[in-house]
Amino acid sequence: MQTRFGSVGSLEEGKEPAVTTRSKTPPLRVLQLFGLFLALCMAFFMISIYTIRHFGTYSVIATVKSNIVSCDEDETTSLDHWRKPPSNLLHSMSDEELLWRASFMPRIKKYPFNRVPKIAFMFLTKGPLPLSPVWERFFDGHQGLYSVYVHSLPSFDAEFPPSSVFYRRQIPSQVSEWGKMSMCDAERRLLANALLDISNEWFILLSESCIPLYNFSVIYHYIKKSKYSFIGAFDDPGPHGQGRYNESMAPEVNLTQWRKGSQWFEINRKLAVNIVEDITYYPKFEQFCRPACYVDEHYFPTMLTIQASNLLANRSITWVDWSRGGAHPATFGSADITEEFFTRIYEGHECRYNDQPSSICFLFARKFAPSALEPLLQIAPKVLGF
Repeated sequence: MQTRFGSVGSLEEGKEPAVTTRSKTPPLRVLQLFGLFLALCMAFFMISIYTIRHFGTYSVIATVKSNIVSCDEDETTSLDHWRKPPSNLLHSMSDEELLWRASFMPRIKKYPFNRVPKIAFMFLTKGPLPLSPVWERFFDGHQGLYSVYVHSLPSFDAEFPPSSVFYRRQIPSQVSEWGKMSMCDAERRLLANALLDISNEWFILLSESCIPLYNFSVIYHYIKKSKYSFIGAFDDPGPHGQGRYNESMAPEVNLTQWRKGSQWFEINRKLAVNIVEDITYYPKFEQFCRPACYVDEHYFPTMLTIQASNLLANRSITWVDWSRGGAHPATFGSADITEEFFTRIYEGHECRYNDQPSSICFLFARKFAPSALEPLLQIAPKVLGF
């Protein structure tokens, strides 16, 4: 075979066949060198694997794995997913989905993290919040102890600066009408959205015409230390109480259980869950409590009396003035805002707080017109304490 290759070389190149000389090199030598090269490569590879595994790759793999798990956990199984409040209140859930999601409640009372209980301030409005500067001053310096939620007409687009406590605090809303079930739907919607923040422990319903009567610290500790939730639930034997009861509500609701109370309430987390998860009493009130039965005055007081009367203080902490008569309480403007006016609110009241007599009965007051804003801001440091 070598002669054949040599002859081909001579015929094609016309010179001495150098190829014939190289081809005489023993192939065993080449194989030995190639085998040695492979052995060195394998040795280097094994040493590298051993070194990286113990000094580099383990930590790299662990880091990558940790990042992957963290990404998955943020969306599904991480505790932060349940512990942290929603970053955006404008979700796409229907009311049915929202109430279902909000009804989740831990069965173990002790939280596995440092939970600072907050108050959810829930504003039920038609549109603007003309007294928002009063509330801005009230909340100032107390971040982490409160949350703000606003339910307004769907067409209303609030324009608050990023520094405002009301910035992007509107929840998905629907039209609500006074005295109708849509009003209770709005209140349940507020409660459900607030329940999505696991740190919210107390829930206060307010309107755009409400103001606080004390500084934040006083109100926070008053609510925190109370053994009861503040919702009016009394038995009114008159035409505007028992006279509104419909016998078709039995057996879920009997006449002896029928209660009436103010729309403006403060309740704890347990009672808030009771309200959003209710499917027993809601259909009865929706069908059989229609004007002249005003459902927002009866639904929650009656249901909570049936379910947890031992947790109710049976009084409201929002002051209103009904002395002028009519279907709605008095509204106060700039001319009414005096120290004497607030003295009348603060003094002359007796109530019970944690089963003991108390003269501090109201923490909020309504109704205040937009014209009251400037006088309120002027008098607040001296009278309201903020």
